[in-house]
Amino acid sequence: MTNLRTLVFTAVLSFTAGAGAILAQQQSQQTSRREAQFENTELKVWKSIIMPKQPLALHRHDHGRALIALTDGVLDVVDQNGKKLDTYKWTQGKAYWLGVDPPGQQHADVNNSDKPVEVIVVELKNDTRPK
Repeated sequence: MTNLRTLVFTAVLSFTAGAGAILAQQQSQQTSRREAQFENTELKVWKSIIMPKQPLALHRHDHGRALIALTDGVLDVVDQNGKKLDTYKWTQGKAYWLGVDPPGQQHADVNNSDKPVEVIVVELKNDTRPK
């Protein structure tokens, strides 16, 4: 009887741990985020996933970057006070250029649609800026 209890306890514990890991993964996939793709001395590449009704955390860009839209989508760019700075309309499969952010300015990208917006960003590390 003790072996049966141990077996049942182990099975329940394993199931609970597995279910918890799956739930944690599903929850992390439902939040806006950046996923690193590649980096070397010249470039930094990431995938941004901006979920519906969620912002991508406040950030800034000190380097120019190319963006490739993986999905169609519209993002509002807002400052730390929620003031709209710009609106980007992405078309799936198209590439876009985005320059350096103004000094000291941070922004969040907000997806007000019902579908995730996904883009690949290729940021230059050694670009030169006009003085």
